[in-house]
Amino acid sequence: MNLHSYDELVKSRHRLSLLLFLFLNTASSIFTMLTTVDNLTLITLPAVLVAVLGVTGLLFTLLRAYRLDRVLNIYSIAMGILWAWHITLKYHQIMPDDKNFLLLSLFSVFFISAIALSGNFTAFCLHVLPAAIMVIYLDQFHNIIRILFTIALPMVGFSLHHLMQKRSDAFTRRLVDNLYIEREKFSDLSMLDPLTNLYNRRGLENRWASITAPVRPQSHFVLLMDIDHFKAYNDNYGHTMGDQALVRVAAAIRDNVRSRDIVVRYGGEEFMVLLTHVERAYAQKIAQRIQQEVLGLEIPHVFNEDVSTHVTLSIGIASLDDRDWVAAVTHADNALYRAKHNGRNAIEFAHEIPGVQEQPVTSLA
Repeated sequence: MNLHSYDELVKSRHRLSLLLFLFLNTASSIFTMLTTVDNLTLITLPAVLVAVLGVTGLLFTLLRAYRLDRVLNIYSIAMGILWAWHITLKYHQIMPDDKNFLLLSLFSVFFISAIALSGNFTAFCLHVLPAAIMVIYLDQFHNIIRILFTIALPMVGFSLHHLMQKRSDAFTRRLVDNLYIEREKFSDLSMLDPLTNLYNRRGLENRWASITAPVRPQSHFVLLMDIDHFKAYNDNYGHTMGDQALVRVAAAIRDNVRSRDIVVRYGGEEFMVLLTHVERAYAQKIAQRIQQEVLGLEIPHVFNEDVSTHVTLSIGIASLDDRDWVAAVTHADNALYRAKHNGRNAIEFAHEIPGVQEQPVTSLA
């Protein structure tokens, strides 16, 4: 989960709060209109409007899911005013000295707000304040202590709840953000070779997927490189020195291509470079530059008279036509084999014959 998905979760929570708020108001208004007092059914216009507004809002909310959390405050103040109006009308229709009616009405409004608006302090206040003010006015301050206690207790409770909820949301956002950063970090690490810090095959696939199609034929080239006689190097100097040689060769390759080109440790001592949007002559020039740079490192490689005195590279080059990655690598691998077969420390272009699929060969060490 990232911050965007967490924000979507918060929006979904607001939408569910709105649906519950509208449903409870609708149900409460219908129950109020069906309830009789002294065998009289007391239906008021605001109660009818609450039911109509609730049903309309439910239908609208179910059909429209985009940013409906924004209208929660509007519904809250509208419903609050209608309930205050309903309490006023009904209070004058029943016994004026029935003070319990005012407290019960206030409890009903608080109940709806407590159930549906616990996560939205602003909407909670907008819904309960009109009814609270009206109850105090109608009571003429006869039971002011009881009414104020009835109002103050949930207000304090919801204020504390709102503060804790904000802190919880802030903590969750920081946690999600940190988890996302860590995930990206581990994702990047999983695409890098830990020894050379070049891309591995997974990193190559990820980068290749982001490259657009060629704008002209043969605008991408694959350079497949292999360190000559590297098994003999490891046998003679040890794997620690072999790792150091790999690191130096990898740096030489990376430093002699453009930043947008993709450099990969393709195998043990095998490297790959994907040159994007270049000509054949440029691909050959880069291959020669890399080869000379590696030779210029003067990494000793003295094993016997048949082995070069320094570490060298053999390189096979193939064009990447029609984004056919498998065919390009196969062509480059065959070209690399010929480069090694022809004496190593050589560069060979692939023999790409239309309609003929080359079979991969096993490169010489």
